[in-house]
Amino acid sequence: MELYSTVRAGDWLPSDQSFLRDWLDERIARVEENARLGKTEDLKPSVAALRDLIDNDPKIHMLFHDMLGQLSHRETPTGYPQVRTVDQLLLLFDEAIQSAPEFNKSGLVGFPINAILNWAMGTQAGFAAFLDNDVNEAFKGMLDEWSAFLASPASTYVLDKRKNHWFSDEALAAMPDFAKTFVCKPESEHYGFTSWDDFFTRRLRSGVRPVDTGPKTVTSAAESVPYRLSRNVQLRDTFWLKGQPYALTYLLDSVHKSTAEPEPDDFVGGTVYQAFLSALNYHRWHSPVDGEIKAVRNIPGTYYSQTPAALCDVAAPDLSQGYIAHLAARAVIYIQATKPAVGMMAFVAIGMGEVSSCEVTAKVGQQVKRGDPLGSFHYGGSTHCLVFKPGVDLDFVPTKYPGDSNVLVNAAVAKLKN
Repeated sequence: MELYSTVRAGDWLPSDQSFLRDWLDERIARVEENARLGKTEDLKPSVAALRDLIDNDPKIHMLFHDMLGQLSHRETPTGYPQVRTVDQLLLLFDEAIQSAPEFNKSGLVGFPINAILNWAMGTQAGFAAFLDNDVNEAFKGMLDEWSAFLASPASTYVLDKRKNHWFSDEALAAMPDFAKTFVCKPESEHYGFTSWDDFFTRRLRSGVRPVDTGPKTVTSAAESVPYRLSRNVQLRDTFWLKGQPYALTYLLDSVHKSTAEPEPDDFVGGTVYQAFLSALNYHRWHSPVDGEIKAVRNIPGTYYSQTPAALCDVAAPDLSQGYIAHLAARAVIYIQATKPAVGMMAFVAIGMGEVSSCEVTAKVGQQVKRGDPLGSFHYGGSTHCLVFKPGVDLDFVPTKYPGDSNVLVNAAVAKLKN
C-alpha cells in the first residue's frame, strides 16, 4: 500500500512564478552587462572545470547545448525560456557560488542553481546530462567550492536585518520564535553566527523539542513534512516512472555495500516513510529509536537529476523526491533497535541540489537513545527516509501524504501496534 497524492510538499512551490521569472531575468541581465563591459573576472576554478568538460567532451557539449535549445520548443510556467546559452549558464553559476542565499517567500529562489536549471532539468537532454558521472563530478567540485564560501565569514553579509536578509522582519515572521528556538545571540552581530553554514546548521535550545519516550514510539528523525508512506516495498521497481515506487537495491545501493551492512533483500516487503525539509527547517538529524549504530555510509550520486515523469516541475525536485532517493548524494545509517519488534532499520539522508552535503556524526558501535544526534544536512534542499523490515507493525501518526505541516523532530512519527 502506498499513501501519496499530487499535492506538493515541503514549501518548495514558489509562491509567485512571475517573481521567479523576474529574479532570473535580472541576474541574466547583470552577468551579461558585466561581460559586455569587461567587468567579468576569470571564472572560479570549479566553474572553469565545468566549462572545460562541456567544451572538450562531445557528448556533454551536445547535451548542455541541447537542453537549452529544447526549452525553446516547450512552454514553461514562466512563459518563455530564459537561460539560452551555455555561456550565460556558466556566468550565472559563477555568480551563485560567490553569493550567500537571501530570504524571500518564493522558495526556489533560495536555491539559485535549482532556479537557474529549473526548466532545463525537465528536457530530454537535461535528463541525460544530469545522470552523467562526469557532469556530477564537475558539479560536486563546484558545490564544494561554494560550500567553502558558505562556511566562511564572508557569507555572513546576509545575516542582518536588511530587506531580504535572514533577520529582517519578514524573514523572522517566517521563522517564528527564532531566538527562543535556536541557540543564537540576537544582541550580537549576525545573531552570533560565524557563517551562513553556521546559521543553516543552527542548534536547538535545550528542551525546545522534547523527545517522545513512549514505550512503543518511533520518533521523527528530522523536522519535516510527510511526503510518502509505502508498504510492501520491493527490491527492484520502476522508480523513474510516474508514482516512483521504491526499489531497495538502489535506495540502499546494494552494489557498493559493505559487509557490515544488512542486505537490501532483508527489507523486501517492508515499509518506507519519506519526509521533506524546507529551507526554513531545522536541519539536524536525531535517532528515531533506541539502539546501536551498526553501519554508516555516504553514497555519491546526482545533484540536479529529476524524473522525466515530472516534465516541467515548477519546483524542480519537488515531484521527484521518490526518484532522487535512489540516485542523489545521500547517507545511510543502520540502527539495530533495542526493541525486537523494530529490529534493524535504516535512516537515509538525501541531499537535493545545491551543496547536498550529508554529514554523519554518529559512529559505528555507538549506543543511541531516541533524540540523540546522528548528523546534519548542510545547505541544500533535503529529504529523508526511514526504512523498516517486513513484519514491523507500525501505525504512522501522519495520515496525509504529502502533508501540509511539519512533524517536529523528536515527536512521535509512528507507534508499534504490539
